[in-house]
Amino acid sequence: MGILKTKQMLVDVARQLFAKDGKSNVTMNDIAIASQKGRRTLYTYFKSKNDIYLAVIERELDFLMEKLESVILRNMKPDEMLVEYIFTRQKAIKESVTRNGSLRADFFRDIYEVERARRRVDISEIKMIRKILEDGVRQQIFNCDDTELGAMIILYSLKGIETPFIRDRISKRMEDRKEQIIHFLFEGLKIRG
Repeated sequence: MGILKTKQMLVDVARQLFAKDGKSNVTMNDIAIASQKGRRTLYTYFKSKNDIYLAVIERELDFLMEKLESVILRNMKPDEMLVEYIFTRQKAIKESVTRNGSLRADFFRDIYEVERARRRVDISEIKMIRKILEDGVRQQIFNCDDTELGAMIILYSLKGIETPFIRDRISKRMEDRKEQIIHFLFEGLKIRG
């Protein structure tokens, strides 16, 4: 098994253990045993349990980025792409957190650590959203003087509703009221008259 494959396998085994038992209940020895690799091999790749936990978070963030990049590569009008981006993003984050069982609780408990790991993804997301906005401005679909600021506002608004979305407080309502959300997003609050 190559170096990269061994490391990926260790991360996957750790993710499964963290998801089943929670980060605090898993030891490096547990990961070594479950992966059928020695502790020496495990420590070759990761200095601590926290390092492998961060690698698990990185893997989940890569999953999110793959989903978002697939939206960006589609041939769609910018307004349709923005809507697809928003719903794909929220669903991917929810899927990532909920499929990881006990890791879900760790996600909420370790939110600062998760957010630190997400910084690179945030930067990439702002670039993707900005590109959608710029394409929309160029095609005269959007009116946005500062696409960088617009992208940041959209991203941080989405991040603000992640927890209620993941916990199912608003995900069903968002799906049921997709057209209202789209109208709100593109038309805003102000009554035109």
